[in-house]
Amino acid sequence: MGNAQSGGIPREILDDLKLTTRFSEAEITQWYDNFQKQCPSARITPKQFEEIYGKFFPESDAKAYAQHVFRSFDANDDGTLDFQEYVVALHMTSSGKSTSKLEWAFSLFDVDKNGYVTKSEVIELSQALFKLIPKEKQANLPSDESTPEKRAEKLWSIFDKKDNERIAEGEFIQAVQDSEIALRLIQYDHK
Repeated sequence: MGNAQSGGIPREILDDLKLTTRFSEAEITQWYDNFQKQCPSARITPKQFEEIYGKFFPESDAKAYAQHVFRSFDANDDGTLDFQEYVVALHMTSSGKSTSKLEWAFSLFDVDKNGYVTKSEVIELSQALFKLIPKEKQANLPSDESTPEKRAEKLWSIFDKKDNERIAEGEFIQAVQDSEIALRLIQYDHK
């Protein structure tokens, strides 16, 4: 596999992650060491991922959202994530609106992986995202965003689609790039 780094991470993986994420070599190496300790099998199960993800949202219920994130990064559908998939997941789920992050967001909303997003999928993801918002912050939301259903309705209206229509990836990305409201509704920045 090539030369290993100080933390035992293969050079190819380290170089690839430095190119595809915003993380430094030191961060990646430290995460690799921790990953090896926490996951001796070198794979993360959905349950382990939910526990890890939950630590990022200690005041919230992150389980449903973590399940969707896990699904979107389990590219080979083997039911686990390796280190590289895990680091890419951390990078992609951080806030932002680069095209690659919006492509990932689309895959997150495309629950059935058919290449389109429907209103029911927007509702499902809105419910999971809403659970990330701590109860005390939910009370301060605008009235048209105070429930998962209202947030889904607001987002769906930005896409300008009828209830029985669906949205393709390009349309989804363009709508989110054109609307700060849509960007805010498809993510929860807990900072």
